[in-house]
Amino acid sequence: MKVTITVDETALEVEAGLNLLQACLESGIYIPNLCHLEGQDAPQASCRLCFVEVDGSDPPVAACTVNVTDQMVVRTDTPAVRRLQKTGLRLLLSVHHVDCKNCPANKKCALQDLSKFLKVGLKPKKLKLHLKTPEVDDSHPHLTYFPNRCVLCGKCLQVCRTVNGHTMLAFAQRGFDTVISFYGGAGSKETACDNCAACIEICPVAALLPKQSL
Repeated sequence: MKVTITVDETALEVEAGLNLLQACLESGIYIPNLCHLEGQDAPQASCRLCFVEVDGSDPPVAACTVNVTDQMVVRTDTPAVRRLQKTGLRLLLSVHHVDCKNCPANKKCALQDLSKFLKVGLKPKKLKLHLKTPEVDDSHPHLTYFPNRCVLCGKCLQVCRTVNGHTMLAFAQRGFDTVISFYGGAGSKETACDNCAACIEICPVAALLPKQSL
């Protein structure tokens, strides 16, 4: 069943009940995001970048948390929306070690793309930089994790759950100290991760790398 929605004054015919973010992306309308994975069962809503204005809703809402309904009216490019997105990106960059020339994700980095789209510098001048220690977590037998590259999008958790039926990754700690942690015991890691690079391939910022790449 199809419904009609209006996005930025353009009428779109989309599947009823489809996630609004996915509906826009599939229709060629870009909404900034980091945590969206096509086909995911529930919104991740961790990056807090995909804000839009929807008639009848105040203030702006995260597009990934809303399903389309017939005659929905959406605006993706308003001052309030851009202000929220730029603030969200600056907060992410305040806990990010910007070292593009030495990063494997350079030129194909989600943060670089967002910075260009939102016209936000990669090194915000008004926010204090909060970097984590240690800078490298080498505790996993097959993976190396760089906390100060990680944007906490949760894609690695989602894809690990999809591939293995359960995830061996989790968010740990809170606030500026939040990181990805590994659990399940060395034996289960050896078995599940030895020939799997799903989390590495899905990471948008090269925060996870195979150990031998160092």
